[in-house]
Amino acid sequence: MNPIDVSGTMMKAPKGQAHPVWHAPDGKPVSCVEKIKVLNENLEEIRQMCQDALEDALLMGCDEAQVREVLRGLVDKLEASFKR
Repeated sequence: MNPIDVSGTMMKAPKGQAHPVWHAPDGKPVSCVEKIKVLNENLEEIRQMCQDALEDALLMGCDEAQVREVLRGLVDKLEASFKR
């Protein structure tokens, strides 16, 4: 199910992809429309940057499997800069 934006209309997921239902650490879904909007916009920006990096690498003759592995590794190594 797509979240509802501030105007009350359904937000579209990029190219047939459904946005995730965002959850708090306690498992409850995030219900703040503005938070959901920011999270979904961030996700789309990351998706587009990764798409661009993949396409650049392929055009330069890199191995697609390796590029995907490197991108996954970036996510796996992310750390929060603050304590919750």
